[in-house]
Amino acid sequence: MQEILEEIIDYLKGIWIKRRYIIISTWLICPIGWYFVSAMPDVYESEARVYVDTQSLLRPLLRGLTVETNPNTQIRLMVKTLLSRPNLERISRMTDLDVQATNTEQYEAIIKNLKDNIQISSAGRENIFTLAIEDKDPEMAKNIVQSALTVFIENTLGETRSDSDSAQKFLNAQLKEYESRLSAAESRLTDFKQKYSGVLPDQSGGFYANLKAEKARLEEAELQLKEIETRLASAKAQLLGEEPVFGLFSNKVQTNSSVATSYDGRISQLEEQLDELQLRYTDNHPDVKQLKGRIESLNKQRTAEIESYYASMKEAGVNSQSSMSSVDKNPVYQEMKVQVNSLENEAASLNVRVNNYRQRVQELESKIHTLPEIEAELVALNRGYEITKAKYEDLLSRKETAQLAQQADETTDKIQFRVIDPPRAAAEPSGPARFVFFGLVAVLGIGVGIGLSLLMSQLTPIATSTTQLNKATGVPVFGVVSANQNLGLQKWHKRKTLIFIGSNLLLLCLLMMFMSYFLFPDAIQAPLKRIF
Repeated sequence: MQEILEEIIDYLKGIWIKRRYIIISTWLICPIGWYFVSAMPDVYESEARVYVDTQSLLRPLLRGLTVETNPNTQIRLMVKTLLSRPNLERISRMTDLDVQATNTEQYEAIIKNLKDNIQISSAGRENIFTLAIEDKDPEMAKNIVQSALTVFIENTLGETRSDSDSAQKFLNAQLKEYESRLSAAESRLTDFKQKYSGVLPDQSGGFYANLKAEKARLEEAELQLKEIETRLASAKAQLLGEEPVFGLFSNKVQTNSSVATSYDGRISQLEEQLDELQLRYTDNHPDVKQLKGRIESLNKQRTAEIESYYASMKEAGVNSQSSMSSVDKNPVYQEMKVQVNSLENEAASLNVRVNNYRQRVQELESKIHTLPEIEAELVALNRGYEITKAKYEDLLSRKETAQLAQQADETTDKIQFRVIDPPRAAAEPSGPARFVFFGLVAVLGIGVGIGLSLLMSQLTPIATSTTQLNKATGVPVFGVVSANQNLGLQKWHKRKTLIFIGSNLLLLCLLMMFMSYFLFPDAIQAPLKRIF
């Protein structure tokens, strides 16, 4: 560490010895640099602040009814595209900067200058944007900021209306196309139905579903027909085998079992009781034997009554025609005949229905190779028609939504601009930062001088200490002899130091003069301008 410090001190001593290069560089660089800084033209800054209000009252009211767009995204996009070439060309035309250009190169320079100098910044979530620019002419700076602000507002408001118009045009074009496609699909479907009007199955289901349904109806009708035929056969047998007569007998009666007497009810009742007893007891049971005896006695009495009646009928000479007419006038027989006629009518109608169902089944089975193809083509036509119709209705609904959104945009603005600080022409220049440039020029001159001094001290080194001499020569140093006052070296070194200090003081005074010229413009610049 000590060696490093000694080396640094040796370098500083070398620079101090070669300090005349610092004087030379500072006098060559600083005055010229300060003059150029002083000659730099004044620039005037103009800025404007605008607040973008996106909290429109209409947005929550129209939520779900119109197409919602994010205004913040739209604003960010317009901020990024504000410095696009079309916008810059528009600003140049609005401020008459394009008139100043006599050729393409100058016009391109103007556009580039606008792009480089116009600054737009935001304050974050507050949606406050600042537009600023610096120009030699304060009025021009104000006009540029005002034009940029106008372009920014108009583009943001016009973009929404332009999007709405574009959406309307697109939806109208699509609606026309789908309307023509829907008409064509309806025409194809109508032509197809007219062509196969006598062949197409009904719309309740497909071909196989219809065939299955017809077979099910045929089976059900056949089953009903069998039931009716069975009931009809039973009714006919009952009508032919049993002739119910109450007190009137026909000469056609061949057996006593077909004749009704006063003993029939009692015999039937006793027979029912006998059946119940036989279910529980054997034939040897006393109650069973007793009932059988009573039934035999009643049957004998019934037979005797029938025989006596036969004898009386023969004596009275009743013919068969009168007997039949008396039987026909019996209400029970009449009811049985009505029932038979009703069953015959129902069987006939069911026969017609069964034949109809059988014929329809045969027709469907005969078309089993053609109807599925026709049905498949019909399904395809219906599917295409339904898809086109759904798209058309969807587009129509979207068109209504777009129209409502456009009307809402025309009625009130979703985005409102409020200019907080309008652009103004600056009364005092905002730049350039001459005092900073003065300091930078001074630092540059001193730095170049120190660098030259260090370089020259290394090119033509001078030993400033015994350690440095020892390292340079490799010969040990045993003592040091100071210069005699008579040699005049000390006075010479003092003179060099005074020259260095005076030079720096003179440069400092010169710097103060340059700075005073701009610090006190009324006291210095005004008189000089009147003189020159």
